[in-house]
Parts: sequence; structure tokens; C-alpha cells
Amino acid sequence: MRLLIKNIKELVQVETSDYKIRVEGKKMSEIQTIKNAFLYIEDEKISSFGKMDDLKSKNINYSVLSKEIDASGRMVFPSYCDSHTHLIYSGSREREFIDKINGLTYEEIAKRGGGILNSAMKLHDTSDEVLLEESQQRLEEIIKYGTGAVEIKSGYGLTVKDEIKMLRVIKKLKSISPLKIKSTFLGAHALPLEYKDNRKGYIDLIINRMLPQIAGEGLADYCDVFCDKGFFTIEETDKILKEAAKYGMKAKLHVNELDNSGGVQVGVKNNALSVDHLERIDVEEIKVLKNKNTMPTLLPTAAFFLNLPYPPARKMIDSGLGVALASDFNPGSSPSGNMQLVSSLACIKLRMNPEEVINASTINSAYAMDLSKDYGSIAVGKKANIFITTKMNSYPFLQYSFGSNNVETVILDGKLV
Repeated sequence: MRLLIKNIKELVQVETSDYKIRVEGKKMSEIQTIKNAFLYIEDEKISSFGKMDDLKSKNINYSVLSKEIDASGRMVFPSYCDSHTHLIYSGSREREFIDKINGLTYEEIAKRGGGILNSAMKLHDTSDEVLLEESQQRLEEIIKYGTGAVEIKSGYGLTVKDEIKMLRVIKKLKSISPLKIKSTFLGAHALPLEYKDNRKGYIDLIINRMLPQIAGEGLADYCDVFCDKGFFTIEETDKILKEAAKYGMKAKLHVNELDNSGGVQVGVKNNALSVDHLERIDVEEIKVLKNKNTMPTLLPTAAFFLNLPYPPARKMIDSGLGVALASDFNPGSSPSGNMQLVSSLACIKLRMNPEEVINASTINSAYAMDLSKDYGSIAVGKKANIFITTKMNSYPFLQYSFGSNNVETVILDGKLV
């Protein structure tokens, strides 16, 4: 397919040379844009772009053009890359929502069999077919809000059979969805009730049965562990990640949502692609992340929904770190995959400026999925994953106008969706 988008009011997050795979510190506030622009797409990739005044010099063959789009008054962005979701689940957890309103903490709900264990019970009773159908609906929803690449975790199985079931659904979604999807094994999401007095037994199950089968079927790109207060220790996390690495699964971690868990340190030690949540992070942990390959990933909608402290994004960026943003789409702590809302909260609550938010939700979140060579910016040769906005005066309107869907047109892999 060949698409020409012309009269773009502003083409946002372009790269013309020295393509970056992530940005950090002061660079987070820098983005490149082109006003009154065009964008030409051939097959799955971006072929050329520039000012409308330069369009004639590109010698585009209009006779083979599949479609021409007039984007007058509209912005064009690279699609969001959502690097942390749990969108394979069954049912909902609004009862716990009421419990939170009535004052119960996340940990108290978990101890009563709620939280992750509640979702695990629901998933166990749901067929593969229903799980696939419900998950497809969620993918269609996030596409409408501008997401073009997404990471999906298991972790609501907590048995060999059900973790494999989840990962097989993700593998099927990879083959049928227009989204770019990465899969993460999160068997160490919580201790199943039957193992509450046998932690070693469950970790042995992960290492000796789950990991070999998952690797044998090629079901996971990454391995995650919930390394936090009341969940898995740094020693347990380190052991699981080292075993996963033997099968070629890179580390991604849940850390410091509930306490300063030591998860940042164990993540960096295991060369984790990202450490996610970080509602609680201190100066020493920020120093640990400096000049490392690990991307700190912030999930402001989870902090919003759980009424937790927001991660100190300002301190992290001002200290020289780059950060990524993701939705944490899941039934218990962030029942939304709306990356526009994530972006608005990052401005409003994390005090990030619009340019920082754009970098964090595109190029840096692509990096947190090992995808930034092909996704996360407008560059010749990159995948044509973009969205066209509704009419707007300036690109910060996208973050300012929280609660509205400002995406009008979605193009994934060079095709109109």
C-alpha cells in the first residue's frame, strides 16, 4: 500500500539523521517537528517526509498511490508504544474498587484472596476462545486511542496450564492483530494459595516446569517478576531472572510500587530492559540507574487508580535519567489502556512537559520493548505506525485535553485501521 498524507499542520517526533534509540535527561525536552508537512508511506515503512514545499521534488508516482489523505489542521504523531500491560484477563474487579474506596489497602485486598489471585481464579474458568475474544476487544480499544505497539504479560495463571494458556493467547494475538506485540512471562506475579507456605516449591515450579515449556514453544520474549513488599524477594527475583536468561528471555521487572524493595538494583544487575512502577525510588536508586541500559518506566494511571504516591519523574529526569510511560492496563489497578490519559496524567501529576511526555510514550517506551530501531519516531525506513489527530492548534493540546479521544485516523504497518 502507498499512502500520501499532505498538508499536515505539524509532523511530530521526526528524525532526519542520527536516529536515537532512547533519550535521557535534558534531551527528554527536545523533539523535532515539521510544520506544513507531508508524509509518504510505501508498503509497511515510512518512505519520505518533509515540508509541503518540497513534495514536488520527491517525484511520487501518483498512478500507484493507494490513498491520499488531506490532514489540514491536524497533527501526525508516531503511534504510542505501551510497554507494560496485563490485558489478558477475564472479568472485572469492581468489588475491589469499592473496597479501596472504603479504605482497604492493596495488600489487605490481596491477603483476602483478592487482587491477582482473584483474576487467576476467573482466568482458570475461562476458555481459550473467550479469553482471545475479550483480549482482541481490548486491543481494538487501545488502537483507537493511538497505540501501535504493546507488551502483554501473563501472570493471572499461576499454574503451569494457565500460564501457558495465557501465553498461547498472546502468541495467537501476535499473528492476527495489526499491533506489534511483545510477550512477557510473569509467573512470579503472586504466590498461589496452595503455595503460601511453600515459596520454594512455587519458585521451583517456575524454574523447572514453566520456563522450559515456555521456551520450548517460543511463547515469551521477556521474563518479569513482581519484586516488592509482600510478593517476591530480591533473592527469589535474581534466581528466576538468571534461569530465564538461560532461555534467552530478557528481564523486565515490577519494582518499588509498594516499598523500596531492592528491585531496581537486582534489575540493573540482571541487565533488565526496564524496571517498572517506581512510585517509591530514592536518590541512591536513581544513581544505580544512571548510565545503565535499563529503562525506568512509570505507570501514572496505576498510581492514580490506587491513590498511591506518584513516581518522582521530575527528580529522575533532572538527575539525568530517561523515563518511559506505559498504561499498566489490568483489571485491578489500571483498568484502562488509554495512552492519551497516561500522557495527560504525566503532565498534570508527574510535572513532565509535553515534549518529555512525547519522548517517554514513543521512543523511550519503544526502547523498553526493544523496538526503538523500528518504532517510536517518524524516520525513513521505520515502520509506518502513526496516528492523525483531530484538528488542534498545537501538539500540547493532546495532553491538555484529557478525557477526549483526539485520534482521528490510525495507520499501522502502512495500512489504514
